[in-house]
Amino acid sequence: MVMVKHLLLFQSFFWFFLFNDVVVGGRLIGGDRSVEEKENTFTSKASLVRYWNKEISGGSVVSEFLISKASPLNAIESATFNIENSLPDFCSAANLFCFPDLSSKFHSTLDDEKPGISFKGFHSHYPQSLGDNFIGYHSLGDNFIGYRRAYAQKNDGETVNKLVVPGLFFRESMLKEGTVVSLPEIKDVMPERSFLPRSIVSKLPFSVSKIGEIKEIFHAGENSMMEDIITNAVTECERPPSIGEMKQCVGAAEDMIDFATKVLGRSVVLRTTENAAGSKGRVVIGKVNVINGGKITKSVSCHQSLYPYLLYYCHSVPKVRVYEVDLLESNSKTKINHGIAICHFDTSSWSPNHMAFIALGSKPGRIEVCHWMFENEMNWTVAD
Repeated sequence: MVMVKHLLLFQSFFWFFLFNDVVVGGRLIGGDRSVEEKENTFTSKASLVRYWNKEISGGSVVSEFLISKASPLNAIESATFNIENSLPDFCSAANLFCFPDLSSKFHSTLDDEKPGISFKGFHSHYPQSLGDNFIGYHSLGDNFIGYRRAYAQKNDGETVNKLVVPGLFFRESMLKEGTVVSLPEIKDVMPERSFLPRSIVSKLPFSVSKIGEIKEIFHAGENSMMEDIITNAVTECERPPSIGEMKQCVGAAEDMIDFATKVLGRSVVLRTTENAAGSKGRVVIGKVNVINGGKITKSVSCHQSLYPYLLYYCHSVPKVRVYEVDLLESNSKTKINHGIAICHFDTSSWSPNHMAFIALGSKPGRIEVCHWMFENEMNWTVAD
């Protein structure tokens, strides 16, 4: 029966690709395809390209960044893998993060970023939700979820000085060519993971009421690191949206496309900061391009959450102006990065103790507040 199932799957995909063309980054895959291109048509990446071309209009170029996050599983693997019976094999094949206790690479990454911090302290320094505490700059970097609610626990000068990170928040006037600015640490310190195919993630439980089932699937023991990871991510994803906010956590790239087009329409563009170069240093603002002609509009921002598979917290961001900016090395003036910056123009509902106001010396509703999109975060806007 298994062999018959495989043959039927293969046959259906064969006839689809025989009579359908796919465009990848402006390159036609179909018709007189090369052998190499034919081999790629059964991958999750090729499937995602087809979905992009189907759902996004206006000639927007397929995002190579988003495609790079697609699952490495092919169609047959997606249809036949049994996660619960072969979790180690599945995690390896699907590029997941399933065994944090054994991940020496992840421990060393954290140690490089924050000497003395073990994985047990990950959520203290890189929380899924800011809640009522602002602890470190990466809580606004890896997960810029609670930006409205972040505040310093104490307002004494010593505490504030420790919490204010140069360049984390800034005024729009800084985004002018030739300006020298401080860039915060924008490096992504989370473990590398891939999205799951939609056919798999749609069948996995994902709610606070089903945390027990999720723990069983991912072999998360009581009081384990994985239990903390699962509980924190799911709880944050089920947090009620803020006033005027639309939000959704997505574990499949197709779901991200659906959310972005639901909020912004089908003519959209996806942008990301190119890399982490310039982090924790002084850089020079190079060429500046303001998106949508400089209109104050809305966008969708997506920020990573720590979870076994690649999970993004996506939310609508009203009344913003989005910039793409070349970042230059301060001495040679050579381009080292291409960053995405967002300026928020309605800060009236933010906490008066928000770190942005402490850093910039103002109060809610009186100024715009800008910040960079960090490495591996995504921002969607209406196409120009």
